[in-house]
Amino acid sequence: MQKFKKVLCAGSAIAIAACSTLSLFGCATQSDVVTLRVANWEEYIDLGDWGDDELIDIENQFAENPEDGVFGLNSMVDDFVEWFNSNHDYEVEVEYSTFGTNEDLYNRLSLGDVYDLVCPSDYMIMKLLAEDEVEPFSESFFDTENEQNYYVNYASDYIQGIFEDYGWTNYAACYMWGTTGIVYNPELVGEDDVSTWNILRNTDYNRQVTIKDNVRDAYFATLGIIHGDELMSGVTDDERSALLNDTSDQTIAAAEDMLKQIKDNVYSFETDSGKADMVTGKVLANYQWSGDAVYILDEAEGDELSPTELWYSVPDECTNLWFDGWVMLKDGIDGNEQRKEAAEAFVNFLSRPDNAVRNMYYIGYTSSIAGDLVFDYMDWNYGFVFDPSDEEYFDEELTEVYEYDLSYFFGEGYTLYADASVLDLGSGTPETSVELLGEEYGNNIEYTVYRGGEINRGRQLFGQYPTANVIERSVVMLDFGDKLADINQMWIHVRCLDLMDYNPVVVGIVAAVIIILIAALVLYHFRYRIFIRQYKPRKGYKKIEA
Repeated sequence: MQKFKKVLCAGSAIAIAACSTLSLFGCATQSDVVTLRVANWEEYIDLGDWGDDELIDIENQFAENPEDGVFGLNSMVDDFVEWFNSNHDYEVEVEYSTFGTNEDLYNRLSLGDVYDLVCPSDYMIMKLLAEDEVEPFSESFFDTENEQNYYVNYASDYIQGIFEDYGWTNYAACYMWGTTGIVYNPELVGEDDVSTWNILRNTDYNRQVTIKDNVRDAYFATLGIIHGDELMSGVTDDERSALLNDTSDQTIAAAEDMLKQIKDNVYSFETDSGKADMVTGKVLANYQWSGDAVYILDEAEGDELSPTELWYSVPDECTNLWFDGWVMLKDGIDGNEQRKEAAEAFVNFLSRPDNAVRNMYYIGYTSSIAGDLVFDYMDWNYGFVFDPSDEEYFDEELTEVYEYDLSYFFGEGYTLYADASVLDLGSGTPETSVELLGEEYGNNIEYTVYRGGEINRGRQLFGQYPTANVIERSVVMLDFGDKLADINQMWIHVRCLDLMDYNPVVVGIVAAVIIILIAALVLYHFRYRIFIRQYKPRKGYKKIEA
């Protein structure tokens, strides 16, 4: 797509002819159709085609009929195109691509692939910013008076505050976010064991735990072990961040030694197989991102042959607070104002609360978008229903209900009330407080027991929205910068054959055997040339057949 130029035509035949001639050499008017090139993670957007039983029955203020709820009939991309084209004087078409890892995306860009809008993780956003590859959002994108600027109007103040702290506000819009922790079977894994990153090297669970097969997640968990005592002794936010972003030579060496211990203990390093391994019971614990943790809990619970209740734990030392966000690329936008407007509109459309709900429902991860509709969706999923006719809850004189404070994300006053089926009490749960609710909710219930305080382990709700105390010990893992090569080399030593770990005599014998085998193969391949004389005519002479 060429850069936009305004062409001034005088109206005379000569001027029109001149402009027509120049158009052959690049003169262009404003395009009627703009192609927006988007790259996102695989399976990271609502693709539509929901079944009739998947209707989210909450009032949707953004639908023509709010009572219709939230439903995904078409793909989100197709819905965006229809929405955009009905609100602008030009049309947009979307070339939608997917990638598997941040490194995959970066390699594509390095090889010359061009995208206008991409959705990398936090550290890759930092890397692209450092390389001056990111196009800043326009001032109009942050205009809160524009009702269609859904991101700035509905993104959680908590999320926007973090982006402001790291200087990302003008360049990135958060899409999904979460924590890292351990998915585990509470029937077979002790709560004390799963409360620490040390479970990765705990020999009581030899070959029964999996760890992520990428250097960043593995390195973070390892730092949680190495600096565990300091992290548990009471540190400031800055001190915690410094410890968990420690890339000194000494720490890298210590991490290598620790990861080799972990390697000897875990069942496997995995990228995606850990989900199935947990559901089938092949392993007892799995180092996981919170969004995939929710998926695992859902799948295990819904298994028809062997339903299992799994939990998600955030180790007491720390957790990695991660973000995936939308950024525009300079090479793609290339000064084209229409394409930039379309890219910003795409971000805003996905940030509309009902669309955020659709994406959360479809992919299982947690959107950056707050607001009443998103809170109602969580209440629809997990909230306790005060219904006197519901005998399951109200036959008993005393019913336990948990007060789950989400005000840090949604704002003051947003507290979800959930029952024991969606929350784990955990060892650190404080004593209950009793509040009389009989008069308000009917005579079938006399008391409701509220449990508050620090919940460190739990079910799907905890996976999607960690408690405030978990947030307090969370850390954003920064880009490795100029230490990347050293850490990658450390990772190679861990994941690949490290000859220094083996007896030199054994290494020599193995090397000699390999050399002999290679020599034997070469001799066998060229046996006719080496051992059988070949009679060939000399150059310039023609062989005559008798």
